[in-house]
Amino acid sequence: MRDLARRPLLGAGAALLAALDSTLAQAQQPAPRRGGALVYAQLSGNRRGGDATNSRHPYFMVDLITRSAYNTLAWVDEELKLQLELATRIEPADESLKVWEATIREGVRFHDGRVMTAADVASSFELHRQRNFASRQIQRTEVVNPTTIRFHLDAGNSEFPFVLAEYDCVVMPANPDIERIGLEGIGTGPFRITGSDPQRRMTFERFDGYWRQGFPYLDRLEVVNREGQTEAALAGYRARQFDAMLNIDPRLIRQMEREPQTDLVPAASGDQAVIILPKHPGSAFNDVRIRRALSAAIDREGLVRIVYGGARWGWVGNDSHLAAADPMFVAPERPRDLALARRLLAEAGHAGGITLPTLYYAPQWPEMARYFQFIQESVREAGITLPIEERPNDGYLRFRQGDPDVTKGNWHRFAYTAVGPRNPGISLFRMRPANNESGYWSGPAADRYMALYARAMLTPDAAARRAIYADMQAILREEVPALLPAGRNNVLIKRNTVQNLKNHPQHWSVRWDDVWRSA
Repeated sequence: MRDLARRPLLGAGAALLAALDSTLAQAQQPAPRRGGALVYAQLSGNRRGGDATNSRHPYFMVDLITRSAYNTLAWVDEELKLQLELATRIEPADESLKVWEATIREGVRFHDGRVMTAADVASSFELHRQRNFASRQIQRTEVVNPTTIRFHLDAGNSEFPFVLAEYDCVVMPANPDIERIGLEGIGTGPFRITGSDPQRRMTFERFDGYWRQGFPYLDRLEVVNREGQTEAALAGYRARQFDAMLNIDPRLIRQMEREPQTDLVPAASGDQAVIILPKHPGSAFNDVRIRRALSAAIDREGLVRIVYGGARWGWVGNDSHLAAADPMFVAPERPRDLALARRLLAEAGHAGGITLPTLYYAPQWPEMARYFQFIQESVREAGITLPIEERPNDGYLRFRQGDPDVTKGNWHRFAYTAVGPRNPGISLFRMRPANNESGYWSGPAADRYMALYARAMLTPDAAARRAIYADMQAILREEVPALLPAGRNNVLIKRNTVQNLKNHPQHWSVRWDDVWRSA
């Protein structure tokens, strides 16, 4: 079995040998073949799957991997770097960073043959700025000419181009009725949608008018939803019903390393769990000492080792939304400190230990039960009793969110949600006081955090932003508005006859353009 994980190399000699090996491998690799079909199963929770009326809409596709049928103005690549896609230029229009201008790629056609223009982009963003969390900063769009569009923001944003790469922010044909945009499933992507069985499967065929000439290679693509059905998906893979499986259970890694004619393809990073600490009236988590004690008691390195099989397949979090693969990430100085946890509990009046409310989770990833069972046992050593309860994926979002208006008494719960890696501007904004993921955090530290965020958004120099982001992460380590103990490196498995299928830290950003079958 061939392992596609990149191994660390030491010294200039090793680097030179690696470069020579890579050049030789490329020279020996056969030219891509056109034709054939690929069927893959996806295992992660499909929380926004659509119904018969909207399942072709990019917001509701079966696994939210929208780049099979759609494109955005920009794309975040496998190293979390920004690449242009439907735009050939994205730049600020002035020093305020409140107005950004994009030049639209010419000659791009939709699946129905229409030529894409800036008017289609503007129409699409009328929907996105009302429905997509990252796009709500857009106050209005301005069509300058058929190939130029301006985005007017409510405040300066030094990282705005990453917003244009969000998977929701695809470009669709213009429609004056915002409620109808996207329902036809017409995009500019490498494949056009040919069939949809809501929440179960989608089928696609190659779009011969795709703007990337010569792509895609495959004739057909099919995705099958196997959320929560790891064993069924594995049986299907072994029976050759599936050519690949995305977001597999980490416990399968050792087993699949011995599987014949199979490649394991890890991503550089991946999703992580956000444990929301509610701060409504009467909540134990209003006391920062209890939040810090819980954070200090978790054996994060043990969590990565036991649940993910080590640092190759998982990573230690720092209670921020940043992934460890992000160059702006600051590694935690002390992943675990039981003495500190016990001291903080004693200072909070719980010298004999504390029993916390029930922590709820859903099996959005196959390993979630093991993840929370390990945390439960880990914090017990500090005198923390942590009841846990699994809830079904169906209805879980509604169950845990509650109402942010604490006067109504319908408070959000001590619960988990999943978050994927994004750029620091989006990731660190998720801990804003007005967001459920921060538990509606407030107070002087939250105010300092948001002041730093506002400064970062007006700082065009990346090195200067890095220092600001480090200060923001330091506040999160001390305040612990939420817990983000560890993350997973997304892993897919595939037949070794499937070529050039690259995994991605953002599983929704996997691209299918370059994938081909050697047999």
